[in-house]
Amino acid sequence: MTSATLTNKGATTKAVTTRPKALRSQSGLLYVLPFFVTFVLFLLWPLIYGIWMSFTDRDLAAGAEPELVGFANYAEALTDPMVWTTFGNTVLFTVMTTIPLVVLALAAALLVNMGLPGQWVWRMAFFVPYLLASTVVSLFWEWLYNPELGLINSVLGVFGIEGRSWLQDPDFAMAAIAVATTWWTLGFNFLLYLAALQNIPSTVYEAASIDGAGRWRQLFSITLPLLRNITMLILVLQVLASLKVFDQIFQMTAGGPDDSTRSILMYVYDTGFTNYRLGYASAISYIFFAIILILSLLQLRFARRSDQS
Repeated sequence: MTSATLTNKGATTKAVTTRPKALRSQSGLLYVLPFFVTFVLFLLWPLIYGIWMSFTDRDLAAGAEPELVGFANYAEALTDPMVWTTFGNTVLFTVMTTIPLVVLALAAALLVNMGLPGQWVWRMAFFVPYLLASTVVSLFWEWLYNPELGLINSVLGVFGIEGRSWLQDPDFAMAAIAVATTWWTLGFNFLLYLAALQNIPSTVYEAASIDGAGRWRQLFSITLPLLRNITMLILVLQVLASLKVFDQIFQMTAGGPDDSTRSILMYVYDTGFTNYRLGYASAISYIFFAIILILSLLQLRFARRSDQS
């Protein structure tokens, strides 16, 4: 066999081996293409366009083309008292919901993980409300809070306690919405905690029992320390979810009474789609986005420090 023949065979083999790699790379690009197109159309492009719009005087009611106004929208937002009022309402709602949604979800997961009889009933009771639509939850709790026919005031009347107009009283409206939200979204955090509890090896508790550790000692020395990572994850997710509150407030109180429950996203919605000032609404949105980003980075940094210590 001549060297020319060997050379031709080697070139043919190389072409055969390299061709499938090229085909695989092309097929890989085809698999990625739908996600990439969706990402560009529905996330990247709206993000860039929204940033550009925040520097303009874009107004839906005006027929003229928007003009660049620089940082005028941002300067107005920082001095707008309603921005800070609605942001304060949002922070208040976040505090009211984050703490119980972490503590109650942990307590519910611990009870179910203890092996109580009829576990499927407990799991369904805690998780099913999370599957309901926000409109269903809002209507359900509006009936419960009804000052004339609501179940809550009826139960209070049995004990001689005077009922209230829960959603019409500025002192109780936000707390009432927070209670409804806690009942509605508890199931997601409960499911995360339950999965984390079931991943803890039973041998750890058996060894602790042999050493004489009771249930409370095991809870504070074994269970809670091993749940620290999932707790930090739940805290981050819950704070982000609570800061973005809109649906239940919009449907239950529409921001009232006297703007006591109006969230910052509701103000963005009213500014952009009721007053038609899209440029100014975009500026408020990106200020709020920057605040959320800073809070998320601080939470992650704190979580890393706690893991290292």
